[in-house]
Amino acid sequence: MSSATMTAPLGKAGADEGRIGLRANLRHIGALVRRNALQIKQDPESMFDVLLMPVIFILLFTYVFGGAIAGKDNQQEYIQRLVPGMMAMMGMNIAMAVGTGVNEDFRKGVMDRFRTMPIARSSVLIAKIVVEIGRMLVATAILLGMGFLLGLEIRGGILEFIGAIVLSTVFGAALMWIFILLGLAVKTPQAVQGMAMVVLMPLQFGSSIFAPPTSMPGWLEGFTKVNPVSNLADAARALVNGEGAVAHPTLVTLGWAVAITAVTMPLAVRKFRTKT
Repeated sequence: MSSATMTAPLGKAGADEGRIGLRANLRHIGALVRRNALQIKQDPESMFDVLLMPVIFILLFTYVFGGAIAGKDNQQEYIQRLVPGMMAMMGMNIAMAVGTGVNEDFRKGVMDRFRTMPIARSSVLIAKIVVEIGRMLVATAILLGMGFLLGLEIRGGILEFIGAIVLSTVFGAALMWIFILLGLAVKTPQAVQGMAMVVLMPLQFGSSIFAPPTSMPGWLEGFTKVNPVSNLADAARALVNGEGAVAHPTLVTLGWAVAITAVTMPLAVRKFRTKT
């Protein structure tokens, strides 16, 4: 998208982000979302992780760990446990991609070009998140589709089922700000991926996604109980299966999402303004 194309509808009033109104800001976000969506259309290989990762993960964890954890005769119950928990995992893995994307755009000079244009600085990053949320929902849909093929049942109400999807999406969107900040702070996309995996692996596998915490050593069980991913997995599981505590893990998950966004979003926008 050319500079002239962007500046024509935005006007001089957008030069100072503090003076940009809500309508103009939304227009900037919409234009940048279209630009990012067109990038995906031109590079469909960028969707391979979204299309293949849910299929590979659910098959591996169901047939590798399912029999050992739940027993071969209880694989159906393990699917009821695993799939809602993996909704949290999908959000985290997709969130990591936004950090590498931001870092790559800076390396190519795309972000420097945006910073010279009369648009709200936050709109560039928010547009990235909007597109990644779309990718996250596609990955979640594929995950759930595979889950239904393997026997997943919606034992709670349909509204509760939708609530589990929304909750996972909200938490995943909050995590994106962490990875955007990471993408702005390190030098290469490879460094973003490496540091992200150091963070993601303990949160994902030291959680209640794959196995009940009671089966873990005491020190790991303690970590699992305070792990926000466990709260998200527990909330999604209770909503989908219609049993277990819902209010507490849901409120804890939303609290984490609000706190993460409140802390990292301003830091990411500030870093975006000053990064050279």
